[in-house]
Amino acid sequence: MAEQQIKIKAKDEDLKGVYSNLMQVLHTKEEFILDFFLVSPPEGVLVSRVIMSPSHIKRMAKALEENLSKYEGKFGKIEEAVAPEMPLGFRVEKE
Repeated sequence: MAEQQIKIKAKDEDLKGVYSNLMQVLHTKEEFILDFFLVSPPEGVLVSRVIMSPSHIKRMAKALEENLSKYEGKFGKIEEAVAPEMPLGFRVEKE
């Protein structure tokens, strides 16, 4: 079977990426919704929403696990961040 190449187009602004320090995961039977936020109290902003199929999220989770293992093998164990002491509540404000 011949190798297939896929060309990916990206806008310059998208290649810069966005920073997120909080993520919320929602799901239905058909999809997972990953909301990425930048929170700097007293407020936060949604910086990206990614919607994936369950099978794709499972492949992504496996890829993250493999890359975390490689990272820790090279740079040492990553200490888990401490979870917030009080639960965070969200209020959506649309522009």
